[in-house]
Amino acid sequence: MVLSVSSVKKHFGEVTILDGVSLSLAAGEAVALTGESGSGKSTLLHMIAGLEPIDSGKILIGSKDLAQLTESERAHLRRDNNGTNFQTFNLLPSLNIAPNPSCQARLTGKDVDINALANSLGLQDHLSKYPEQLSGGQQQRVAIGRAVASAPKLILADEPTGNLDETTSDAVFDLLLATARDRNAALLIVTHSARLATRADRRLHLSRGQLAA
Repeated sequence: MVLSVSSVKKHFGEVTILDGVSLSLAAGEAVALTGESGSGKSTLLHMIAGLEPIDSGKILIGSKDLAQLTESERAHLRRDNNGTNFQTFNLLPSLNIAPNPSCQARLTGKDVDINALANSLGLQDHLSKYPEQLSGGQQQRVAIGRAVASAPKLILADEPTGNLDETTSDAVFDLLLATARDRNAALLIVTHSARLATRADRRLHLSRGQLAA
């Protein structure tokens, strides 16, 4: 398994956010995670990314137990193994589109064919532009490109279509699914759209701190 989450619990003060959550993802599998606003979807994704500590339970990325890693080791695991795409694009405003998607890949020592990547993202005509010159959908595509450029084994996407129109949402979702399957990566995508979620291999719903298929 690429990802294994076992009986994970998370509290903020006296409020229980996650109450014994378990899930697993295999290589090439796409799982959509839905739930009401505030149900803990983003918290779970941040915990899997090693950005938020767990109160109890276990999260394994491959054979590595996140709780047993140092902060530095978790950072290296995110860099080398994960592709993350959160609600904010976090593009580098001082760089044009050409180097933005390849930054993480270069940190891992991997070569990126930026023209081929831009082609697959529909950005081949925008490589000389800066993030502020792009639409929201185009910026999201650049952020996805950055997440997948290093050929990660696990892709985590938090509401990647949240602020996009339906047509652009479909295109972004298609791109994530195709990228995960083409590269045999596991994809966990948080979405508020039940329509899009049905297109994943599996849909999990988070409610009152627990998951249901």
